Amino acid sequence: TQIANGKLVSGQMLPSVRTIAESLQINPMTVSKAYSLLERDGVVERVRGQGMRVLAPARPQDTVRQRQQQLRPLLEQVAAQAFQLGLTADQVLTALTPLLREPGND
Repeated sequence: TQIANGKLVSGQMLPSVRTIAESLQINPMTVSKAYSLLERDGVVERVRGQGMRVLAPARPQDTVRQRQQQLRPLLEQVAAQAFQLGLTADQVLTALTPLLREPGND
């Protein structure tokens, strides 16, 4: 929440797992798991020996998870159409893979 509302900004370090766990009176593993999820979603990065640093979103206020959610309705339409055509998941991925190459890397 503090990242999304701008209280913690790009480049700022998150409090340590121990600090958060003690202040919220929760298990440190819970905090560690939450930090890992934030890292997975591209919200923070692990800095060796320092902790977790807030990353700048690719677009203002967008995280990887948010961008994936924006894409989901289109992917659901593709999946439904593929099902109607009788295509397997592997066949859909084979058709989609060339389209996912970054521009200029043909």
